[in-house]
Amino acid sequence: MRRGPVTRVLGEHPVGTVFVTPYVVFLAAVFAYPLGFAVYMSFHDYFFTAPGAIVDRPFVGFANYVTVLTDPAVQRSFLNVLIFLVINVPLTVVLSLGLSTALNSAIRWRTFFRVSYYVPYVTASVAVVGVWLFLFNSNGLVNSILGPLAPDPSWLVNSKLAMPTIAVYVTWKQLGFFILLYLAALQNVSKDLYEAASMDGAGRWKSFLNVTVPGVRPATTLVVLVATVTGANLFTEPYLLTGGGGPDGASASPVLIMYQRGIEQGNPDVGSAIGVLLVIGVLIIALLERRFVGREE
Repeated sequence: MRRGPVTRVLGEHPVGTVFVTPYVVFLAAVFAYPLGFAVYMSFHDYFFTAPGAIVDRPFVGFANYVTVLTDPAVQRSFLNVLIFLVINVPLTVVLSLGLSTALNSAIRWRTFFRVSYYVPYVTASVAVVGVWLFLFNSNGLVNSILGPLAPDPSWLVNSKLAMPTIAVYVTWKQLGFFILLYLAALQNVSKDLYEAASMDGAGRWKSFLNVTVPGVRPATTLVVLVATVTGANLFTEPYLLTGGGGPDGASASPVLIMYQRGIEQGNPDVGSAIGVLLVIGVLIIALLERRFVGREE
């Protein structure tokens, strides 16, 4: 069958191509072009100039990457975000799956609890950060309750506790979104499987392990990947909670260091190198997670 000119240009399903095109343009403009330009800047002696100015930006090879990899602040920021992910991702999966399973059951005030868990996610970060500063500062409510058991220095000014505290905060704030993902996945788990497990003598815990957990495995893969990507892009929380990555860089993230080096200090080439390394690191972690979390038993 001879194909017409429209089919040759738009494919076998031209309507679908038309609907997809705006999103492809959006991805190219917002993600692909900035990433490509960041790679270009990372290999050049790039600096900001006045609009319209023509200056020489020589190719410097891997010099910016050497600068980044030998910078103790950058090294620590990558370690910080790794600590963050080790705490945040498992905690997000366990809490969101457990709470969504409970909220999927026939419990009283179910709608109220669903909305309550989602409210922090849609609330402005500045407002929520104010509440956490009130709770976790040196004279805050948490330390008042703990009394002599309270850490000294306090949570957000303690080099060992600052990043774990931020990880718990981010887990709490984003929990509602991941609960919704699991609630949607739970609708696709057949009730017949639970009935069969009950007939075999399985209690709630065994049914959860043998029916619920395998049934929502695709959602778990998605939750792990999204939590990893959003966690690797951590910026707002350390910037607001610890005054820009304090104490002494203990809560600084690569994105925060990238902002400080590229914007505040006027070295966009170094900031771009940090960004490229972060993208590569996140891709490697995501592939490993997809390989081990998303595999079928």
